[in-house]
This record gives sequence, structure tokens and C-alpha cells, in this order.
Amino acid sequence: MAGPSALPTIVPLPDYTAERTAHIARLLQGAVDLHCHSGPAAMPRIISHAQAMREADEAGFDVLLYKDHYYSGMNHVTVLDEVFPDKNVRLMSGIALNNAEGGINPFAVDHCIATGGQIVWMPTFSATNHIEAYAAKSFPKTARPMLPPVGLSAVDANGRLTDDTLKVIDLIAAGNIILSGGHLPVGELHLLFDEAKKRGVQKMMVNHPTYLIGCSDEDIRQMVAQDVYMEHSICMFIESRVKQHDTADLVHLINVAGPDHTILGSDLGLTQAPKPVDGYRMVVSDLIDAGVTDEVIRQITATSAKTLLAKGA
Repeated sequence: MAGPSALPTIVPLPDYTAERTAHIARLLQGAVDLHCHSGPAAMPRIISHAQAMREADEAGFDVLLYKDHYYSGMNHVTVLDEVFPDKNVRLMSGIALNNAEGGINPFAVDHCIATGGQIVWMPTFSATNHIEAYAAKSFPKTARPMLPPVGLSAVDANGRLTDDTLKVIDLIAAGNIILSGGHLPVGELHLLFDEAKKRGVQKMMVNHPTYLIGCSDEDIRQMVAQDVYMEHSICMFIESRVKQHDTADLVHLINVAGPDHTILGSDLGLTQAPKPVDGYRMVVSDLIDAGVTDEVIRQITATSAKTLLAKGA
């Protein structure tokens, strides 16, 4: 694979045969992306919320969920719903509990739920785990310099979940929305999901368990046994500047968690990568080549995410 510096700003879709293109298109009817990084954003983005919505709608996606590390996307969802009332794709967003939102802030979560948010991500770029992982390398760059992050954790000095984390869990349970682990380390996630399950949270998800989080196969199995879903970032398995794995690794991870607890999210919109829907097309083609059945591909691109969203409805 060419190095990141050789990649164009937008990595183009390969030139598939007409038969392969049609096969991919059929498989993506009804798809769900719970991890779209479109803009506006402080980070450089190659696609806007409106363009991401149009492309998902044209491809037959059922759900597109915007994620930003610095703000709740519900205002954009509301505006786009009003401007494009005839679209078929359902738009969603939520809140990432980073420094810009006051950290693990129950008030921010309460507001997100009141405005229709469907997911709360625990700290991502502000997680102590993320900051320490990037201590010796370049931190993800914003378009202009911003204040350095202050490390956040879900646990206190005694290794217990903080009071604010417990309040956030209770709000998520009452609102029946998704609790996502963000970039917290696997040890904190076990504590978080154990307590969340006790407090009535029905929708739980781990983002990219093999990137930053530190999940082993056994960690994945233990969390899946508690009905936690594993979301794998497409950008890490296809041609992009953040590619870390090959298709065989993805097939292994699908088998570890089981297709019914595996979700693919694009995690795309970043530079030197494909656009979100093209990322889905690329990973689906790779999975076809790896011998993964159409049934499993539909499960991990649509059905599992829909099952998660529908819990407790």
C-alpha cells in the first residue's frame, strides 16, 4: 500500500465491474452508518453533512448518524430535516463528552437527549487514554490551533466510576439511547458497561475495539455476553491514511463477536480517505472477495445497527 503522503485528499472508489457494482448496491439497501465524520467541524473534513446525507440517501441508506468530537449534531439534523423533507434516509446525532462539552457532563447529556440525540460517546480526543496514546506522536490536528486537551476518565483515583459518570448512565437509561465507550480504555469499559447494565441501559456499543481501546478477543466476548455491540471503523480496513488492518482481520473480528453483535460504521469524512458511502462500497467488495455471505454483510451493515437502535422502543 502507498504511504499516507501518496494518498489524494479524497480516495476514489475502485473501478468495479457492472456486476460487482450492482451486487454492492443491492447489499447496501437499508444500510446504517452510526459514525459519519462530515462537517462543518474543527477537524479538516472532505464532505459536508448535507452532501453526506444526499449520498447516503441516493445509495438507499436507512440511517445516517453524524459524529463530531466537539459538538452535538442535533441542530444540524433538525435543519436538514426541514430543508430536505422528501429524503428517505433518517438523520441522527448525539454528543461526545470531551472538554468542549464540559467533559463527562450530565447537563450536556440531558440537553442532548431533550433535543433528540440518539447516542452519547464517552470522551474521545479528551480521554486520558487517547492523550497518552498520542504522547509520542502527532495528535489529530484541527484546522486551526486549539487549547490542548485535559485528560478525562470515567473513574476516580480509587478506580470507581465517578458520580458524574453514574449520572450520565442514569440519563442514558431513562432516555433509552446508546451508550458508546468513546476512547476509554478496555478496563474502564468493563466497569462502565457492568454498571450501565445494572442501571437499565439497553443500548451499549464499543467504538473500534482494536484501536486505542485495547480489546482482546476475550474482552470482546465478555462484553458481547452482556449485549454490548462492537462497532468496527471501515476506515481502518480499506485504503486510507488510517488503515491498520486487512480484510482477514475484519472477518476474524466478525467471528469473535458474531455478526449479530457486529456493526460497521464508516468513521469517514477525514482527509486522505474515501467518502463515507464509498467506504461502505469498498469494504463490502472486500468482504465479498473474502467469501463472506450476503446475509452476514447485510447483518453487519444494517440489521445489527437497527436492532441496537430499536431496543426498548
